[in-house]
Amino acid sequence: MLRRILFVCHGNICRSPMAEFAMKRLVQEAGLADRFQIASAATSTEEIGNPVYPPARRKLAEHGVSCAGKTARQMVRADYRDYDLLIGMDRANLRSMYRICGRDSEGKIRLLLDYAGRPDQEVADPWYTGDFDSAWNDVLSGCRGLLKALVSGPPVQ
Repeated sequence: MLRRILFVCHGNICRSPMAEFAMKRLVQEAGLADRFQIASAATSTEEIGNPVYPPARRKLAEHGVSCAGKTARQMVRADYRDYDLLIGMDRANLRSMYRICGRDSEGKIRLLLDYAGRPDQEVADPWYTGDFDSAWNDVLSGCRGLLKALVSGPPVQ
């Protein structure tokens, strides 16, 4: 069964593309790439069409992860239908995701760090903090937990 995951943050230039490409790498390393469709999007419009923010791109490259060709896009209501999980980085993202989707009748909208055993914690936005190391560590931890939950746990509804 194909698992479709959309990672979401405010601008789709830092945290959500980091999560998208970290998760793609993890599923590739696990030999599961054919079982996943992974993408990312923004809740806002201000960065649409822009590439991944250079410090985020450098952080990914430090870990051997390429995000070449990625440009920001805005989440749309149809994404709720098209993806199995919509994973936000912080509570402000979740509020915006609910606004875009109308509601979460199928329980698809979640926080990334819930999968890292850190319920209700947020991935701080490195655009403001400048701390791309912490953002990367949080994103990677959340993605590892998400993959573990999807592969070994009961199906995520």
